[in-house]
Amino acid sequence: MTLGRRRTVLALAMCVGVAAIATPLAQRSYRQSYSGNVRYDGKFVFIRLSYPWYGGRGAPWAHDWPRGETHFLKIFSELTSVQMHVTESSIMSLSDPELFKFPVAYMAEPGFWGMGDEEVNILRNYLLKGGFLIMDDFRGRDWGNVDLQFSRMFPQGQWVDLDANHPIFHSFFEINSLDIIPQAYDAGRPIFRAMFQDNDPSKRMLAIAAYNTDISEFWEWSDTGYAPIDVSNEAYKIGINLFMYGITH
Repeated sequence: MTLGRRRTVLALAMCVGVAAIATPLAQRSYRQSYSGNVRYDGKFVFIRLSYPWYGGRGAPWAHDWPRGETHFLKIFSELTSVQMHVTESSIMSLSDPELFKFPVAYMAEPGFWGMGDEEVNILRNYLLKGGFLIMDDFRGRDWGNVDLQFSRMFPQGQWVDLDANHPIFHSFFEINSLDIIPQAYDAGRPIFRAMFQDNDPSKRMLAIAAYNTDISEFWEWSDTGYAPIDVSNEAYKIGINLFMYGITH
């Protein structure tokens, strides 16, 4: 990472999100898919996956929305040449046929995620046809549910714990140690687990789980002093690497 790029990340992390702070709470609904989604035009769109939630207050899939993606997209657009929608993002359920137009999808709190049989088939097809899933913001016993949902799609699927040598940690920024990844929970170090096509790490990665951390939490509050600037920077760096890898692979 060059000195100029590092300074850019620092400056942006201090100033992003002013518009997001003013977003009225009344506009922050928890609909599972909505007509205001970004229309496909070939540019990158941040796709947040929703899933049914009947637990009352605050759908888990909406954790850190919309401020998380608002801040992240500004950083992402400033530091890369990816053509993208900077001020818009989309929420999609697995039943939304538009999902297959977008190569990367993000899911928060997958410990609460569930699928019907039809959704199992849809997500399996999405991943096998080139889609890439990033899961974030979960810990502890939540892993059991993620493993269960994937076993329904890929009964023989195996998760692989990645180390800093994997290309995903070098897809844009050079991340040479996972010890620098910020920890949002008091639950041990963050772990990055991946599932590959045919369980072959030399083939395409279908999904990655950022387990034991909450990367988007640092995006959401990066303009408030919630965490030191250097810590927020690392969250942006790992986020950009995950999305860049998904876009280019």
